[in-house]
Amino acid sequence: MLARWVCAEEREERAVVLDAEVAIVGAGAAGLSLAHRLSETVPGARAPSVVLVDAPPGPLRPPRRTWCFWEPVMGRFDAAVTASWRHLRVRPPSGPAAEDDITPLRYKMIRSDDFEGLVARDLAGSPVVRRLEATVETVEDVPGGALVRLRDPGGRTRALRTRWVFDSRPAGSLPAARTTLLQHFHGWFVRTEQPVFDPGTADLMDFRTPQPATGLSFGYVLPLGRHEALVEYTEFSPHPLTAAGYASALRQYTRDVLRLGELRILSQETGIIPMTDAPMPRQVGASVFRIGAAGGATRPSTGYTFAGIQRQTSAVAAALRRGRTPVPPPAHSARSRAMDAVLLRALGSGRADGPALFSRLFARLPMRLLLRFLDGRTRLHEDLTVGLHTPVGPMLRSALELRTLPRRPFDGP
Repeated sequence: MLARWVCAEEREERAVVLDAEVAIVGAGAAGLSLAHRLSETVPGARAPSVVLVDAPPGPLRPPRRTWCFWEPVMGRFDAAVTASWRHLRVRPPSGPAAEDDITPLRYKMIRSDDFEGLVARDLAGSPVVRRLEATVETVEDVPGGALVRLRDPGGRTRALRTRWVFDSRPAGSLPAARTTLLQHFHGWFVRTEQPVFDPGTADLMDFRTPQPATGLSFGYVLPLGRHEALVEYTEFSPHPLTAAGYASALRQYTRDVLRLGELRILSQETGIIPMTDAPMPRQVGASVFRIGAAGGATRPSTGYTFAGIQRQTSAVAAALRRGRTPVPPPAHSARSRAMDAVLLRALGSGRADGPALFSRLFARLPMRLLLRFLDGRTRLHEDLTVGLHTPVGPMLRSALELRTLPRRPFDGP
């Protein structure tokens, strides 16, 4: 039985209590991914009852957004993929671009609306996953599990009793860190009058942009056809820009660098992704866990999160089916996180030239190797190969400095 509703008098209203084995709080990429995995029937495995709690329409729901990742040709969510590319390019501040074919990988783009639609269709036929629209007010450990207190769109109080809770909501604040930068960006989906885009090639980093005093900036172009593309301006720096600042940067990039000519803005997206060496807690109670960006799924050196989410949710679903304690695993290895801490320190201190560092890596090493490195799938000797193509002096100094740096709270947004 999926769940049972128990009604009890509570002051002057009837509060509804829902029982389930698993509660997933938040229906973003992490929450939907875990619910999707748990909706599958696996022969011989347990099928825990699940309640997916989604915030009502309003400020608690995240805006429309785009997720990108790379994987072999066939993937779990291919039906929701907007576009994919096997040819990637990185443009240095001046000189020839680095280009490469990443076969058998594909660089894939999913828009959140398409992802949500795919998962919703699959969940609609699931006998074990129930969706509930409500605002989560508190999550607390209780004997034998956890209690999630909710308020539905009509203002009625509910309590969800569950064995395990997986909270995918953004953390209210970042843990103390030695280095924290923000990857902040603003993008336009554009349509141009002239056929100016190459739909077979995606520009991962275009460093022909004015560079900030700390960190780096670059353009990002994902073509959807000859006339349409997602064009973004991105910075790795301590503080985001104003809306006017992003608009000015994108106008300069599309007009003076890409020379797109007349264009129409179809839609826009804005985001801020913390890039931090702070340890992100994955367990915050005996029965309460964090997944997604709040649970450390974001790769600190790049901001990519979707692939880390899939690793976490796959492991959690497998543990639940086996009846084991479903602690989300680290999405990235200790070695990867240590290397990221060094890179963030080198960029944050200003001792490493970010555009030169990334341009050199992509010019001298195969992109397939770099993508596997960024995904934490390289061996030690491959990591050393990548490291030797970075500015060794600044990186070594940053690595030695990390041992003496205190962790401090982040004072930004």
